[in-house]
Amino acid sequence: MYQKLLNLLNNSYAPYSKFKVAAIVKMKDGTEFNGVNVENASYGAAICAERSAIVSAVSNGYKKGDFDSLYVMCGDSNTISTCCFICRQVISEFFDKTANVICYDKNGNFREYLVKDLCPYPFDVEDLK
Repeated sequence: MYQKLLNLLNNSYAPYSKFKVAAIVKMKDGTEFNGVNVENASYGAAICAERSAIVSAVSNGYKKGDFDSLYVMCGDSNTISTCCFICRQVISEFFDKTANVICYDKNGNFREYLVKDLCPYPFDVEDLK
């Protein structure tokens, strides 16, 4: 996945932060969906790479429970960064608690997390009751 993520970074639109991010969602059937961060002069209109990839999968007919793993690369950093908290909320909506989230730096170093570790206290359907 490292090389795929590295190539995907070229599609990122990050003229303001200069912080390019790429993500690949792998589905349980093996299908992959790509996402990149897309910034906007109105910062609130930006979308993160992780959510871009997840929304792409949903737009193509996949449902909660179909998601296998998530791969993320912050390409302008020597640090292995994790997903922002908005993305963590979306991840917790679609991925099983034991699904893997693998975060890379631009040099190919990575850390693997479980969704339940990145999102220990998600807001979910039980909170709506």
